[in-house]
Amino acid sequence: MSEANAVGDLDGLAGKLDALGPVIAIQREARKAERAQRVSESKDRKEKIVAEAERLAEGNDWRNGANRLRDLLEEWKALPRLEKGADDVLWRRFSTARTTYTRHRKSHFAEQHEKRDAAKTIKERLAKEAEALAESTDWGPASGRFRDLMRDWKAAGPAPREVEEKLWKRFRGAQDTFFGNRDSANAALDQEFAANAEVKEALLVEAEALVADLESADLDAVKAAFRDLADRWDAAGKVPRDRIKELEGRMRAVEQAIRGVEEAQWRRSDPEKSARADDLVGKLEAAIAEIEGRLEKARSAGDDKAVRDLEENLEGRRAFLEMARKAAEEFSG
Repeated sequence: MSEANAVGDLDGLAGKLDALGPVIAIQREARKAERAQRVSESKDRKEKIVAEAERLAEGNDWRNGANRLRDLLEEWKALPRLEKGADDVLWRRFSTARTTYTRHRKSHFAEQHEKRDAAKTIKERLAKEAEALAESTDWGPASGRFRDLMRDWKAAGPAPREVEEKLWKRFRGAQDTFFGNRDSANAALDQEFAANAEVKEALLVEAEALVADLESADLDAVKAAFRDLADRWDAAGKVPRDRIKELEGRMRAVEQAIRGVEEAQWRRSDPEKSARADDLVGKLEAAIAEIEGRLEKARSAGDDKAVRDLEENLEGRRAFLEMARKAAEEFSG
């Protein structure tokens, strides 16, 4: 190649480079703008990551929070870095939030672990006491104690998973044994008491016959007969549990009917009340006589207003007198 040609080629290359200059500048600015955009988007996203991490640190979502913070950390790592100062500030906030959350979470689970250990100790004691009661035949007190044990069991809270089910099986097994034994014993007693129920049913027929016509009966004789029936009732003994309410209710109804008639007779014969009723009748009769005298004078004087007032007064007093006379008759009869 000649020197002239080489120089010509260099001049041509320089010209081409000069022509490419503006294009290269445009591309450089585009890349710069693109980097700036990515950094801006990274900053926005990191600020949102930090804000979410701080919200998690203030909460108590122990189940999902740890997983979410791990996801946020992976997302942070994938984002472009910012200017050193800005990136460091956001990273310290994010790291602090993660540390705070982790500390609170560990504290929570440590507290739960302590509570479960305490519950284990309590439930082991409750299961042991329940097993000691399982064969008891002191049905009433033991039943009450089992209710207390169940209340304490629920209040204790959950024990560690590996022992909770085992302790419950021990506790429930003792409970089932006791109440199964009690139900069997009660069933045997109910069968034994069935004959007593038949005796009491026969006594009820006699007792209810006593009050069929109490108003015309000799109350003293009825009361004496009922006392005899009550003694025989007590002597008959216990009845099956499912019959107690029915039979006792019928006997109580007879007793209440007799007492009701007795109280009514006493009220009618109460001397003090009878005297008060007679006194009220006398006072009303005197007041009516005095109003009748005033009414005659008002009519003679032609005082229409006074006549109307006195007639209304007299009507009310006469109605009251009628009621008082009936009450007096009841007390004297």
